[in-house]
Amino acid sequence: MVALTWGMLLIAIGVVIAISLLVLGGVVGRGRHVDIASVPVERGGNGLRWIWIGVGVSSIPLVVALVWTVSVLAAVSAPTGKPAVVIEVTGAQWWWKARYMDRDPARIFTTANEIHIPTGEPVQIRLTSADVIHSFWVPALGGKTDTIPGQTNVTWLQADMAGTYRGQCTEFCGWQHAHMGFLVLAQPPAQFRLWEDAQIKPARPPTSPQEAAGKAAFEFHCGACHTVRGSKAGGSVAPDLTHIESRTTLAAVTLPHMVGTLSGWIADPQAIKPGVHMPVMDISGPELERIRSYLQTLE
Repeated sequence: MVALTWGMLLIAIGVVIAISLLVLGGVVGRGRHVDIASVPVERGGNGLRWIWIGVGVSSIPLVVALVWTVSVLAAVSAPTGKPAVVIEVTGAQWWWKARYMDRDPARIFTTANEIHIPTGEPVQIRLTSADVIHSFWVPALGGKTDTIPGQTNVTWLQADMAGTYRGQCTEFCGWQHAHMGFLVLAQPPAQFRLWEDAQIKPARPPTSPQEAAGKAAFEFHCGACHTVRGSKAGGSVAPDLTHIESRTTLAAVTLPHMVGTLSGWIADPQAIKPGVHMPVMDISGPELERIRSYLQTLE
């Protein structure tokens, strides 16, 4: 990139010097005052030839600059090495599904809205959409890439410092477009592997009658849309909640993950994100308490 900057500067200086010399030569070579009004309009003997020479000479540095710039941008935008992690990210109204791929099918798992990556290593992101066009953007880590139904676009992320990076859909996609955020949590590789190993595991089974009742209520009311691995809940149109307690936010980074916000989201999601596809269900107070208590065991 530094070489390209200096190269473009030298080309620009060369062009300015060449033009200045040609103008100076024309002025000095004129040698005498000429009344422009007295000069007849006619095709000169060398005028057209000089135009073609000028166009040809100008085209050479422009083509060199174009090829050089494209090659440098391609090198800068390419990952620094083989991807350490491959994640299939699907945009949906209005949340993000993240499926962590692996050669071993037993190590493939799905999460939502909070994407963990190891620091210092390139991560390949394969993007698609479940409904309309969305756009995946983490301003601190890379540029925007559209998610398009029926098409897979590939981009990559690399965070050299541990931390939490905010991402956002940047293609208007409907009513709750502004509340279609996500987080990228960059962790040291050892911590990332621990998180990954925990996510692969199914949800732990209930350890008390109260937890068993909460699991049954969740499966009945929520299992058609949500998945909790290790239970009868196997829906695919809403976020996988197998390890929801490991997440710091709810509803695609709309709410902080706390007891009160979890209860409010279950009881009336339309009051928080009007138009969201999660319906308001007819759940009694005791059932809401059982479902929330069960979800709090899914660490």
